[in-house]
Amino acid sequence: MLEVRDVGVRYGERQALRDVTFSVEPGELIAVIGPNGAGKSTLFKAICGLVNHEGSVDVNGVHCHDRVDRMDVAYIPQRNDADLLFPITVGELVGAGRRRYRRWYQRATAADRLVVAGALASVNLAGFENRSLTELSGGQLQRAYVARALTQQASVVLLDEALSGVDHPTTDELFDLFERLSEAGTTLLVATHDLALARRRFRRCLAVNGTLRGDGPPDQVLSVGLLDATFGSGGDDALAH
Repeated sequence: MLEVRDVGVRYGERQALRDVTFSVEPGELIAVIGPNGAGKSTLFKAICGLVNHEGSVDVNGVHCHDRVDRMDVAYIPQRNDADLLFPITVGELVGAGRRRYRRWYQRATAADRLVVAGALASVNLAGFENRSLTELSGGQLQRAYVARALTQQASVVLLDEALSGVDHPTTDELFDLFERLSEAGTTLLVATHDLALARRRFRRCLAVNGTLRGDGPPDQVLSVGLLDATFGSGGDDALAH
């Protein structure tokens, strides 16, 4: 489903990410852990094609340079208050995921609206189509972004701290949804600072700090040695070079 090979990203003189290689099978649900500034968001943006990068990213066997439809990957960024400055409704946000299925000048169809309604129902936001984003709580806004990924019918979903600031009941609801998507064959990578959550709800973890520090089951990746390499002085030294 997803193959990342020797991916590196520079911002000017700073090497934000280097030599990241891993592959993901359809339906995997993976935690991506690491401290702030470790390169988790940069990795997600490289996979989506939002930043220039060294190396290659294949999605469904298609190389990054050959991908015409980049909406086969859905990126749900960290919540930003700037999101709330756009005067759009929940329905418009979620409906944006349907753009890959029609030409830019075509209006949404009745079928599109049915898909949007179904996606909102899946994240417990049924009937929210006409509400402004400013009316949503943090958890509701994250669920709306997940609903947009559902309408997009992406093969790979990248969630960048999407659970940050979300209460426990909402986290549980979202994980139930993630697991249903995973069982249906969607690949999900979830960046999180919550190591207890990573240990409890995931079968695989990627540890990132400047490069890939660990890849495997939580008991292995969340061991003392790998955590020190990811969050301790070892990781800081790596970022400085």
